[in-house]
Amino acid sequence: MQKTVTAIGEILWDVLPEGKKAGGSSMNVALNLHKQGINSRLISAIGDDENGTELLSFLSTQQLSSNLIQLNKNLPTSTVAVKLDAEQQATYTIVEPVAWDAIELTADAIAAVQSADAFVYCSLTCRNEKSRATVLALIKQAKLKVFDINLREPFYTIATLKALLAEADILKINEHELLYLQTALNLTGSTDEQLLKQLTQLFDIQIICLTVGEKGAYVLHEDKLYHHPGYQVKVADTVGAGDSFLATFLASYLNGYPFEQILDRACKVGAFVASQKGANPPYGSEVFE
Repeated sequence: MQKTVTAIGEILWDVLPEGKKAGGSSMNVALNLHKQGINSRLISAIGDDENGTELLSFLSTQQLSSNLIQLNKNLPTSTVAVKLDAEQQATYTIVEPVAWDAIELTADAIAAVQSADAFVYCSLTCRNEKSRATVLALIKQAKLKVFDINLREPFYTIATLKALLAEADILKINEHELLYLQTALNLTGSTDEQLLKQLTQLFDIQIICLTVGEKGAYVLHEDKLYHHPGYQVKVADTVGAGDSFLATFLASYLNGYPFEQILDRACKVGAFVASQKGANPPYGSEVFE
């Protein structure tokens, strides 16, 4: 039976040196889930403008439902200026406020979360009060809560992160975000494994996935740490690589793969996306071969 995932968060245009590409971490996750056979839906908002119309057109070309994309008459569609350094690592200038800062809590959104096998949320969506309240309300309706911490300066507070961590069943975090939590939460561990175990105990998280760039990824589940060394590729840019990793991790988990295989599949797709320009290069099942 086909699995269903509902995500909430950003839909936007990444403005890269070569032009704009459709993106947003939440849309990227939903799109990658869809590519991997998951019935995925995205709760978000666009402005009543050309950028918004073009994003709906993009979703249509990708056969991803836009039924839960709200139209905001007062705020613009989101854009993000993407800057790449010498290693093609991306930094982001995220305009504020935008349409997805004011996502409404609707009956359709509640129903989509209640009926889904998993609900994916991130901290960036919670930078403003309106969307934060919607996210926190929808989390209460979810069967399986997946938190992509996705820290973006300066759009988070430790109080909000604590509230979001407390709800999470699965947490996806990178090495820089783990260092931040180590300091902000006064964690005493001296190794990644110790820090992850402290987080599971503090917030009762079932599964934590830690990505460590070109060194691969770790998963902590039931006190056992799994590791994959990752795949070495020539990086085109890092935009969307973590989102594709998370989507593959979640799709593989929902479809019952063992953790070693889940990590292998997620690392393969993350590496492939990093080797391509933009967040959403096309791919099919051949990416797993």
